Amino acid sequence: MQLQFLGATDTVTGSKYLLQQGDSSLLIDCGLFQGYKQLRLRNWSPLPVDAASIDAVILTHAHLDHSGYLPLLARHGFNGKVYCSPATFDLCRILLPDSGYLLEEEAEYLNRHKLSKHSPALPLYTRDDAQRCLKLFEPVIYHKEWQPAEGLNATLTPSGHILGASFVRIDNGLRSILFSGDIGRPDDLVLAAPSPMDGADYLVVESTYGDRLHKNTDVLQELADVINRTAARGGVVVIPAFAVGRAQSLLYAIHLLKAQRLIPNLPVYLNSPMATNAMHAYEQHRTELRLTRAQCEAMTHTAQIVVTPEESRELNTRKGPMIIISASGMATGGRVVHHLKAFAPDQRNTILFAGFQAGGSRGAAIVGGAPTVRIHGEDVPIRAEVAMLDNLSAHADAAEIMDWLRGFKSAPCQTFITHGEPAAADAMRLRIERELHWPCHLPYYLESVSLD
Repeated sequence: MQLQFLGATDTVTGSKYLLQQGDSSLLIDCGLFQGYKQLRLRNWSPLPVDAASIDAVILTHAHLDHSGYLPLLARHGFNGKVYCSPATFDLCRILLPDSGYLLEEEAEYLNRHKLSKHSPALPLYTRDDAQRCLKLFEPVIYHKEWQPAEGLNATLTPSGHILGASFVRIDNGLRSILFSGDIGRPDDLVLAAPSPMDGADYLVVESTYGDRLHKNTDVLQELADVINRTAARGGVVVIPAFAVGRAQSLLYAIHLLKAQRLIPNLPVYLNSPMATNAMHAYEQHRTELRLTRAQCEAMTHTAQIVVTPEESRELNTRKGPMIIISASGMATGGRVVHHLKAFAPDQRNTILFAGFQAGGSRGAAIVGGAPTVRIHGEDVPIRAEVAMLDNLSAHADAAEIMDWLRGFKSAPCQTFITHGEPAAADAMRLRIERELHWPCHLPYYLESVSLD
């Protein structure tokens, strides 16, 4: 087998791994690059492989940095199957068309306000592109082995990161390789813990939090503290949240805080059509959650749903205290950027981040203390309080990844560290080598390795 790294090297985004054996060719994950401009430009460049030559794609989960390139891959000639868990398919049916719509909406906004150096500004892909690629999906249930390409067998196992997230194990009868995708938390509020794995001959493991530990604090109390001090100022808590995973965890956490009367009964708005639609998928696949039916319903009814763009704009004219949860999680696009323009300049308000902010993203700039951020061609001052809620992350931290790895029954002959910023990936490498004595390698972009 031959493995080539088409993304997720020296960055947490753009996850794509090309696995080839003889005439068979698989792509594990098919994600968008996000963050720094030089990374985002890769989305516009041709893949170093003919899309039509790929037999199948296997997705670890639905987040766009793992699935969001699929509409382009299909447009460029890919016509094979896209395999994933049933819940991942249901979420991709929401995420991919919404991504195409937002890309079209952003291009239209730039053209209307003459804010782009391109004439006209074009979307990376369209909603129609996304709808067409969904016809290629074929869901596969957990733990069932199937053959995605000749001579290669695959199995999906729950990884606990978001609904439907999976570890992908591929075997050719002589050698096996395990792709971790994103590894979830053992004590997540909503999702079950990552499944233990026996291991494989080769391992590709994420390192998003490879150089840090989540705080040993009560995440509910931290969230309550932020909400209470903002409400005392009469302010608005704006939470940029990933529409799938983080938005649902936040809603359940706020439900618990209100039920325990740890925060006032202030209005909560969910301003993300994608997150709203994702709630139905959570209800449909409730067996993957820790929640009872009643708890799932309570999470669903915690917020008032904002549907139309007009309702979204009207929110910006309201006074606090209130909570607005809106995508995207790194404040790179979506409705939340309009809320940032409206509320970030006021020191009574709070911008609360609840997950990893990739380098080069607007969220990373705000968390890093930038006095202004560029939104729609304007420099928006950041006078609001900026808070970070690391403990609500859906990514395992360094110690939690190590605990998962220690469950392997046999050591891989090679471990590839990916899906992390350089410092995090190298810290993960050092820890695995020192504590587990496994040989590790940090692959570079487009590197190809032989799995003998």
